[in-house]
Amino acid sequence: MDDQSSAMTTVAVASQVRAPQGADTARLRRGVLGTFDVLSSTLANIAPALGFYFSFAAIATFAGVGSPLVIIAAAVAIALVGNTLAQFARYRPSAGSFVTFIAAGLGPYTALAAALVLVIGYIVAFGAIVGIAGGWGHLVIQKYLHADIPWQVLSAVATLATLWLMIRGVSLSTRWAAAFFGMELLLLLVVSIGLLIDASHISLRPFDPSSLASLKGFGLAFPLAVYMFVGWENSAAMSEETRDPRRSVARAVFTSTLLMGIAYTLLTFATLVSFGDSVKAATTPAVPFVTAAQSVLGVFAFLAYLAGVTSILGCLIGAANSQARILFNIAREGMVPRWIGAVHERHGTPARSLSIYCLLTLAIVYVFGWSTNPFTFFAEIATLGTIPISFIYLVTNLALPAYSIRGGLRANPLTHIVLPILGVLAIGYPLYELVKPGQPSPYNEYPWISLALVVFGLVYAAVLYRRNPRLGESIGSIMAE
Repeated sequence: MDDQSSAMTTVAVASQVRAPQGADTARLRRGVLGTFDVLSSTLANIAPALGFYFSFAAIATFAGVGSPLVIIAAAVAIALVGNTLAQFARYRPSAGSFVTFIAAGLGPYTALAAALVLVIGYIVAFGAIVGIAGGWGHLVIQKYLHADIPWQVLSAVATLATLWLMIRGVSLSTRWAAAFFGMELLLLLVVSIGLLIDASHISLRPFDPSSLASLKGFGLAFPLAVYMFVGWENSAAMSEETRDPRRSVARAVFTSTLLMGIAYTLLTFATLVSFGDSVKAATTPAVPFVTAAQSVLGVFAFLAYLAGVTSILGCLIGAANSQARILFNIAREGMVPRWIGAVHERHGTPARSLSIYCLLTLAIVYVFGWSTNPFTFFAEIATLGTIPISFIYLVTNLALPAYSIRGGLRANPLTHIVLPILGVLAIGYPLYELVKPGQPSPYNEYPWISLALVVFGLVYAAVLYRRNPRLGESIGSIMAE
């Protein structure tokens, strides 16, 4: 499929939508997704191969041989934050996800500002996936087919093909995401087992706390490990199309966190073992896991490259499907133009939101990354997008105790107050590491850009409220059931 035909097909399909006449008229198809579907979408969104390939070297550099312990700690931190999402989803399941939850706990004005921050943060972060789709595809095609296709072309093809698939139906696209993730996980397991079998010596030294380089090293590695789990929140925005969302969302959150914690720990352990527990040797290659696979057997390297391809494709589907639904929800609730919150007549998908989301992201990639190495662009733009997203994680953890104290639910001191506060600490530390003074350029600019985004969200919220004082009544009003 070439770029022109993909774009024409996308525009044609997206035009077959009906604009909502009111906040309660645009509804997604209920009950078309089961627990396995939203779990698969969440796992695909996390994209373990993609996250691990580009994070392991830095984590090992800081934490040393004890890197698996950092992964385990990060999984616990994500579970604490995930508790908040799961608890809110039990009481207020909604495609609005964080926006709906923040509205319930901290009020509609805060939620309106958060909506802008979250959606823009997601669009920017998704640009990293779009860019790396072309960069990784270019690398694999050049290595194995000896063809030189510009990465910018491959990014467009992957994005537009994914968009077409998502518009065609949430069940269809979710099945594709599940297939890509299943292949990704299988390939990673095969290569990991191959590395362990080939190793001359295996010890449990990586799980010994004394193997950590230092407490400071643990602190530096911890945020990187936490961010490998980004995407864990995917299921909440799929609530409206999920059967029994009050249970399925919680199951998807905790199951995905557990599975990814195990997978990342295995990948980290296998990579360290393959380099003889030598941190220097394990952190010298650009992508240590792929280099280790190449050293064992050439075909393992191909499998590792292929795992990267399936990881990126699954992530494109999982991330856009979920995140564009938040844009769809805030549109039908009046926070952005309502025409964006339209549902495709035949496929029942938020076609306009998906199209705007993907095309804006592609524009960001082309404007800011066209002449940049896609791997460098991936690291920079992912960091920029992660800061506002993490900030919303933190605010949502504050919203749950507030919602409990206000009597929005029958409060459980542990799950509704203590764990969310621990979640604030769990996400607050890695967020601080991203915004603290002394970051190298261009990362030192990102905290200020993120702060400007928050201020913009607050001003935008104030303007909307002045124009429509009753707007607050509609925010968070559309539930999945």
